[in-house]
Amino acid sequence: MKMGTRTGLVWHETFMWHQQGKFSGLMPAIYPVQPGHHYETPESKRRIKNLFDASGLTRKLAHIEPRPATDAELQRVHKPDYLAQLARDNELPEASAGFDAPFSRGSFDFARLAAGGAIEAVDQILKGDLDNAYLLARPVGHHAESGIGKGFCLVNNASIAAAHALASGLERVAFVDVDVHHGNGAEEIFWRDPRVLTISVHQDRWFPPDTGDVSAVGEGPGKGFNLNIPLPAGCGFGAYKAVVDEVIVPALEIYRPQMLFVPFGFDAGAQDPLGRMILGSNHFRYIASELRAASQRHCGGKMLVTHEGGYNEATTPFMALAMIEAVSGIDSGVTDPYGAIMDGMPGHEILPHQRAAVDAARANLDGIRAATGA
Repeated sequence: MKMGTRTGLVWHETFMWHQQGKFSGLMPAIYPVQPGHHYETPESKRRIKNLFDASGLTRKLAHIEPRPATDAELQRVHKPDYLAQLARDNELPEASAGFDAPFSRGSFDFARLAAGGAIEAVDQILKGDLDNAYLLARPVGHHAESGIGKGFCLVNNASIAAAHALASGLERVAFVDVDVHHGNGAEEIFWRDPRVLTISVHQDRWFPPDTGDVSAVGEGPGKGFNLNIPLPAGCGFGAYKAVVDEVIVPALEIYRPQMLFVPFGFDAGAQDPLGRMILGSNHFRYIASELRAASQRHCGGKMLVTHEGGYNEATTPFMALAMIEAVSGIDSGVTDPYGAIMDGMPGHEILPHQRAAVDAARANLDGIRAATGA
């Protein structure tokens, strides 16, 4: 009998070698913008791995060696002409995959490796060697759609992994995207696919600005299988706890997926430069714990977490540590030095306008029930 939870970590040093190009913040560094750093730098992600190492947690996780995804694996979710564009532009000093998706020479190689690492994680989970896994990789992926990159993303790691799971014999999988920005990629890719329930909780109309509305529920055979939870800026733990308890967990209870995919961003954290929410590490721990529990109830614990946003170099590593502790059941012994500050921030109680957003999303549970016949 298998004891405890076995969690894998997908990591490769070259994930940190991906560069966005010559930027300052989100702006190309062309006069009068002084060159600086793009928000999506290696540092916030590298510091996650460094904290895992320093705390001793890394050696308690199973290492998953990534390998490049094949064209056939990528084409399960991405259009061949888009992949050809990425391959061609991979040789240029700087290029763009789409809206806010700059990259530099060699980035598509790293993207292939990240996607292949996600696939390797799925294989080990489906074989029963692991219960769950965390893909700590760059480029991140959850904004990439079938034919275009967006928001720092070239290929959609979580969607590629989910498509692989379906090709391996699963019949139903679910996404729960908790990045502060909308999980538009999986929504677009699986818009008409009833085998995939896509759930996204995000800051309303933040990025991409034209997606993520609560009225977007899928089309055709996929109608009812897309659930958006757009929250107003300024939400704390009260609003997010209501979302998890009243919308996400009930949606998973209705759908009963055979594997759970969690594009996890930490940019809903307080002090993040690209989000306007006020979560702390203990709040992300709660979200991760509830998702792990849901995966254990419905799919034998099968869950893949893919790293997405989180841009505060100082605070993001502690948030990611809290998440992996919850997913793995391992206590690193590290106390987040920012935790008490973020827990004590005013604004964690749910406010009336936040409650209205949660209630609007909860109303769409009836659509999932109707689509599944539950």
